[in-house]
Amino acid sequence: MPEQAAGWFGALFSRDVHDVARKLVGCTFLVNGVGGVIVETEAYAPGDSASHSFRGPTARTAAMFGPPGSLYVYRSYGIHWCANIVCEAQGIGAAVLLRALEPTVGLEAMAVRRGVADPLLLCSGPGRLTQALALTSDHDGLSLDRPPFSLLPRAVSPKLVASPRVGISSATELPWRYSLAASRYVSRPRPRA
Repeated sequence: MPEQAAGWFGALFSRDVHDVARKLVGCTFLVNGVGGVIVETEAYAPGDSASHSFRGPTARTAAMFGPPGSLYVYRSYGIHWCANIVCEAQGIGAAVLLRALEPTVGLEAMAVRRGVADPLLLCSGPGRLTQALALTSDHDGLSLDRPPFSLLPRAVSPKLVASPRVGISSATELPWRYSLAASRYVSRPRPRA
């Protein structure tokens, strides 16, 4: 991580989960030099019945209660990995799910890992994203402020769209999904402006 970004990194993740989820959109996230611009996130807050932290820490969710700026990686439905960035204070159990990236660096490596060449299909969804970046349980609990990770601040504040999270069945679901407006790289279904 560039020296000038070090202070930015620490300040970002100690904030409220919704603030972090919004501020991550437009940042560049790389794993071993492969990745792109974050275009979609979801917030999972303490007390949120859809969050893995709702029932408190377990062996599986321990990393979600870890230090802000670390990864919580878990297997979803036994099929694919999902990567979340832990935020707020240690012990709280708040995290931001990385839902989609616009791939910008290492597209050939991502295409090999995913078995597809279409850039729109490389990182448009949490399982695609982790496969393209080769994120697994080996990364669970690791801090983003050291290799193999690089998280670079966004240059400008982008226009965001807030919408309900994907796959949450509650009819009263709040708009805790944050996407880059007009991005073609967000997961489906796409949020409306």
